[in-house]
Amino acid sequence: MNPLNEVSVPLMPSERIDDLLTHDLRIIQSDEVFSFSMDAVLLARFASVPPRGRVLDLCTGNGVIPMLLSTRTKASIEGIEIQPRLADMARRSVELNKLQERVIIHEGDLRELYTTEGHGVYDAITVNPPYIPLNGSDLKLNTHQAMARHELGCTLEEVIQACVRLVRTGGKVSMVHKPQRLVDIITLMRQYRLEPKTIRFVHPRAHLEANMVLIEAARDGKPEARLQPPLIVYNEDNQYCQEILDIYYGAKEGKQ
Repeated sequence: MNPLNEVSVPLMPSERIDDLLTHDLRIIQSDEVFSFSMDAVLLARFASVPPRGRVLDLCTGNGVIPMLLSTRTKASIEGIEIQPRLADMARRSVELNKLQERVIIHEGDLRELYTTEGHGVYDAITVNPPYIPLNGSDLKLNTHQAMARHELGCTLEEVIQACVRLVRTGGKVSMVHKPQRLVDIITLMRQYRLEPKTIRFVHPRAHLEANMVLIEAARDGKPEARLQPPLIVYNEDNQYCQEILDIYYGAKEGKQ
């Protein structure tokens, strides 16, 4: 964490600045509003991104994925976030890292972005959507946290619809989600002309079932899905496995 007197942008109550150990980035966080977790970092490393062109991150939160992607590509990167407070945090984080020329944050509804940006204009899309469908369960969270975790602002189907409208033919859509929703994800992707190409499960430990799944699809791609080796987070000594350390501590070579 950096001392507040080193901050070049104002912080709101409850906010702090955390260092991203990859590539010396800094990001504004708030436990009361939004803090990124491992799923965002893994998605930013897993996703295929073009060397140039346009890349979009849906449900961008505080902008962590666009900023991580900026270390892997020279493409123009955009993020869209429906919550004004989070979009503001993302913009200030972009400013903090002097990425204004490369990263643009939109405040708005991802379901409507095609009306202003057009159809098929992005070469790649990433998304870390709300995981939990609305099923009448009691939401014991504040509004910001509830919208980040539950499908209050968009459903999984609406996210996939937005992706297929916005990505070009042959473009890639990369998502991180819960394995319990994998059948829903694949079914909806195929329904909306996104063909799953690469799937990777993330396991907290080698003997435990997966608690995350990374999936990448190509718009109008040919049917052919490949299952990558599992990614294990902790080893038997309760330490991060080497691949996780490489992702977090700045291994420069990522999938392009």
